[in-house]
Amino acid sequence: MFAYILKRILLMLPTLLGVLLLTFVVIQFVPGGPVEQYLAEAKAGAGRAAEGGSLSYRGAQGVDEKRLAQIKALYGFDKPAPERFWIMLKNFARFDLGQSFFQNKDVWTLIREKLPVSVSLGLWTFFLSYGISVPLGIAKAVRAGTRFDWITTLIVLTGYAIPGFVLGVALLVIFGGQLQWFPLRGLTSANWDALSLGGKIVDYLWHITLPVTAMVLGSFAVVTMLTKNAFLEEIRKQYVLTARAKGLGERQVLWRHVLRNVMIPLVTGFPAAFVGAFFTGALLIETLFSLDGLGLLSYESVIRRDYPVVLGTLYLFTLIGLLTKLVSDLCYVWVDPRVKFD
Repeated sequence: MFAYILKRILLMLPTLLGVLLLTFVVIQFVPGGPVEQYLAEAKAGAGRAAEGGSLSYRGAQGVDEKRLAQIKALYGFDKPAPERFWIMLKNFARFDLGQSFFQNKDVWTLIREKLPVSVSLGLWTFFLSYGISVPLGIAKAVRAGTRFDWITTLIVLTGYAIPGFVLGVALLVIFGGQLQWFPLRGLTSANWDALSLGGKIVDYLWHITLPVTAMVLGSFAVVTMLTKNAFLEEIRKQYVLTARAKGLGERQVLWRHVLRNVMIPLVTGFPAAFVGAFFTGALLIETLFSLDGLGLLSYESVIRRDYPVVLGTLYLFTLIGLLTKLVSDLCYVWVDPRVKFD
């Protein structure tokens, strides 16, 4: 196993390098970089000053070459692209993600500030998805073909078909706007610091209900149907018939024998689902409910051409994704000893 892990880690390096290289090359051809945005803001400010009567303002005539060189040096664009890419790789090797162009903070600080929101959404989404979907899938398998099976299938597939942001808009309009049962934005109220511990818990749950509902409903279908189909497949196998022939009760057969084998595909998917709940699918929900998390940070960084934040978060998320994939593969051996890496 050690040789397999070492080989996988070595294979991560060219993958990570390829992702960073491709993104860096694309960035070089995207118009409207940080220098251009700075100049556009300077010209806009000059135009407003001129309209106010300061017709002699030099900014209205543009930026001189010396000032332009200073701006390029400020953002690091005074060096050729290969040199900038090499410097970035050396910094990333030390886990130095750089400094934001526009927020006057380093990337690590921004990630730490936004992470609690994404962690809150991710944890609730993950535990609710598996906590409801796995028992529901088992119940559907045991009652396959009944009215309960058909009704629950219709419900979970309807939730899967509705995009999360569409459901979020509907929840906001109905429960946040018309009925005013839940707040429209944020994770906490303005008087959060003055609340007691119990009041803070209630206030947090009050704010998190709508965004988590919008995120979690679409994820029920996959895990539920996977659990149901795996259960049905295991029930038809020979060892289940043998266990029943030996006189074991139906509950013992299902929970002691069938469930253990059914959990193999579910448990091995835990790491990817757990990490994916933090970093994927939350952009529109965070924007819709005004939640300042990692998804909104990444989107705003792309729009503002804040390249250190874009590349830094991409490097971190790609590395986490590769490690998560490795952990998922290792879970196969942990859950099912029959799997051999060689």
